[in-house]
Amino acid sequence: MDFKDKVVLITGASSGLGAAIAVYMSQLSAKLVLVGRNKKNLEAVAQQCEKSKGIKALSVIADVSKEADVERIVNETINHFGKLHVLVNNAGVVELGGIKDTAALSKYDKIMSTNVRGVLQLTMLAVPHLIKTKGNIVNISSIVSTRAAPGMLAYCMSKAALDHFTKCIALDLAADGVRVNAVNPGLVKTNILNVAGFSDVEVDSLSKKVIETTPLGKLAEADDIAAMVAFLASDCAKSITGCTHPVDSGKSLV
Repeated sequence: MDFKDKVVLITGASSGLGAAIAVYMSQLSAKLVLVGRNKKNLEAVAQQCEKSKGIKALSVIADVSKEADVERIVNETINHFGKLHVLVNNAGVVELGGIKDTAALSKYDKIMSTNVRGVLQLTMLAVPHLIKTKGNIVNISSIVSTRAAPGMLAYCMSKAALDHFTKCIALDLAADGVRVNAVNPGLVKTNILNVAGFSDVEVDSLSKKVIETTPLGKLAEADDIAAMVAFLASDCAKSITGCTHPVDSGKSLV
């Protein structure tokens, strides 16, 4: 796979899966637009990406839950590169809590504003540019889009919405030659659980339980997700659209 002269926009690129996807795509010669809220982390990822093939990434400090920021992401991308080939909607937030949580509604609003509304707005603004290049979109969803997870009500709902969003816009954009797919990770070795409020001890305990009940007996690595994103965004997947792709060491089978 080669992304030479291809412009790839990745949200949530300052850490976790987004950072892994960015580094992986940089090794395939992509021209990157890296979006994130943490300036220090984003700059570090951009520097790491530049080391791969000497291609300087465009870093955009932005929050996809804010409309003005989303507009700025697209404007800066087009002003800098003049085109867009791949949009990776990776940015997402996690809040713990179920229906008995008294803050369930506020957590729902926070999660949906980033995981769904922000994705919708950014995609809507990117579509005219993707149509011009016959580009494609890869959404980062989760296996909890179809599997209930205790204490993660709003997050599960947001990923279910993202899966259906993927299918709906794949149908909308097929005639324009724009493909749309989703990657659905299981639990991956990143800091996402710590950010959600889990302690290191709790993360280790949960990881052990997941591994014990996963067919391949291991967690997926961030690079596994990045490899699937790259495949779906490449010409190798030119006949694949509207699909969700679990990368979970078989967890969704049990």
